[in-house]
Amino acid sequence: MQRSREKMEKLRVCVATCNRADYSKLAPIMFGIKAHSDEFELEVVVLGSHLIDDYGNTFRMIEQDDFGIDSKLHTIVRGEDEAAMVESVGLALVKLPDVLQRLRPDILIVHGDRFDALALATAAALMNIRILHLEGGEVSGTIDDSIRHAISKLAHYHACCTRMAEQHLIAMCEDHSRILLAGCPSYDKLLLTHHKDDYMDIIKSWLGDKVQDHDYIVALQHPVTTDIQHSIKIYGLMLDALLSFNKKTLILFPNIDAGSKEMVRVMRKKGIEQHPNFRAVKHIPFEQFIQLVCHAGCMIGNSSCGVREAGAFGTPVINLGTRQTGRETGENVLHVRDADTHNKIYHALELQFGKRYPCSKIYGDGSAVPRILKFLRSIDLDEPLQKTFCFPPVKESISQDIDHILETQSALAVDLGGTNLRVAIVCMRGKILKKYTENNPRTFEDRMELILKMCKDAVQDAVSINCRILGVGVSTGGRVNPQEGVVLHSTKLIQEWSCVNLRTPISDALHLPVWVDNDGNCAALAEKKFGHGKGVENFVTVITGTGIGGGIIHHHELIHGSTFCGAELGHIMVSLEGPECSCGSRGCIEAYASGMALQREAKMLHDGDKLLLGLLWNRSEGDFKPSDVCVFPPLASTALGVGIVNILHIVNPSLVVLSGVLGSFYQEPVQQVLSQRALTSAQTIRVVTSHLEEPALLGAASMVLDYATRRTY
Repeated sequence: MQRSREKMEKLRVCVATCNRADYSKLAPIMFGIKAHSDEFELEVVVLGSHLIDDYGNTFRMIEQDDFGIDSKLHTIVRGEDEAAMVESVGLALVKLPDVLQRLRPDILIVHGDRFDALALATAAALMNIRILHLEGGEVSGTIDDSIRHAISKLAHYHACCTRMAEQHLIAMCEDHSRILLAGCPSYDKLLLTHHKDDYMDIIKSWLGDKVQDHDYIVALQHPVTTDIQHSIKIYGLMLDALLSFNKKTLILFPNIDAGSKEMVRVMRKKGIEQHPNFRAVKHIPFEQFIQLVCHAGCMIGNSSCGVREAGAFGTPVINLGTRQTGRETGENVLHVRDADTHNKIYHALELQFGKRYPCSKIYGDGSAVPRILKFLRSIDLDEPLQKTFCFPPVKESISQDIDHILETQSALAVDLGGTNLRVAIVCMRGKILKKYTENNPRTFEDRMELILKMCKDAVQDAVSINCRILGVGVSTGGRVNPQEGVVLHSTKLIQEWSCVNLRTPISDALHLPVWVDNDGNCAALAEKKFGHGKGVENFVTVITGTGIGGGIIHHHELIHGSTFCGAELGHIMVSLEGPECSCGSRGCIEAYASGMALQREAKMLHDGDKLLLGLLWNRSEGDFKPSDVCVFPPLASTALGVGIVNILHIVNPSLVVLSGVLGSFYQEPVQQVLSQRALTSAQTIRVVTSHLEEPALLGAASMVLDYATRRTY
């Protein structure tokens, strides 16, 4: 990047500083630019807390450094809360355009992660001014991370401090050729000045004549804007620990972020400003502050100075809370992430105070400014202003057609029945693309082995038919805890199937998310996504097959109940002294209307040489077939109808869907029972027969497809 112009002119560099902290990083660059006045023209904009009396009116130190200030912008809305921060950004955005239009810089240098800096970067980017961002790519936790990364995306060039920060910027798709690994500019100054002979004079001027080298503490704690109450609590505990530790302490006021007012209130409530062991100050010139940190017995708080500059001197540091989470630190930093009492912080003080650690140069080697000046010289102002991002290569999509997407995003559905074990690949439209069926083994070990084998085979086959498996849905008989993916109690038809964790082994084997529910609930989910229940807010599905089951959809959500036995519709009692049910009770719907109940009745009549009207028993196969049924015995239809009436009176759905092999035979007689026995307002509720051929498999698939694609469609 070579700066090219027909006539070489000075590069107009605008440095914008918002507070005492960022000025310590920007000042060395400003001195460097000023020293090369034949190449650069320095413009200085001051805003933010620099211009507030409560924070030391720190713009004066800029003037004391003999820099001319081209513009002072009062941009802080007082209040020290979240709303005030937002209003301050808005006020800065209102005022900055006039200043930038007047100065017309070639490049704007912005530092760090403050909300003021975000306003600067936003204004400059929208006004087509090139931006050089200092200290991008770092990680520190809290809202600062989001602001820092947002500024990096707006910036055209980057001067970062560490190799890791450089890698983060590259990972954020920033152009590597526009990233300079410079080191921290403040190191250029502190590595030259921290060995001054007059350091004891500086220490005594701030802490008194009796204080000795390495026998005092520097405390600096700022609010964490994403968790203000917690940071106030930690601040109070820090003050309690310092009071108990009984060492001379230089404590600086917090910055202007939301929560600072409450922290100052805590400090004053504890009498810190009047305590003989404490000196509370709003601002210390950077050169003197460096001397104080260098020769302190310990530094405590959550300032970035503790994890950055203090490491260059080997000063022991106690980092409190989450504000610097993710920062690269030397071995001199001891972290106290959280504390309920001041004892933990006091113990950290005992461990750290008075120690000396090897000096760390993670953040710089003292040569950042020459690198940055060289980088500025190389900027070609004739290059296109529009920045480009270096995205990693991605595989091109085969098709962006919505039908193709719906067809290829699929679920693996598993149905565990009493006789068969079935696995299917089901697409978004509810079409079964491929199905596998095996006999259900009788033992737990054989059953799990077969499930995993069938699922793995299906996943492999899915690739050949261009299907992307989003997850696995399992439908099984019995009572299920869907939150944990555990079968709690099984039906008698499936042996060795209680207290079984299905989710973990399947997920571990396939590396896919797994959902599990019972077959009745799955039938209801199938109707909700693919059948009569689509778009219906409240409806009930009743499965009429070997047993009786079902599911209830209420306000578009499936009802499970507090112990996961909600919607056990087959075990609604319709008689106190009815036939025995498989659950051990008597008079349940299932004991009257299930396929097993009808089979039992047919056998009794056949054995007695009697003929049940309309029910033909197939002697040769000795098995119950719905095709053999012409008209059901009235008692079975009545029992099912009365049970459904009870359901209508409890949850009042707008639709009843009869699913399963017997559904079509029960529809008309059940509708008649409703019209005769239900309350007037419930007599008109429709009873329909499901048109879905595989409700258990489709319901198992819908658990996957609804969850996995909810944010896509």
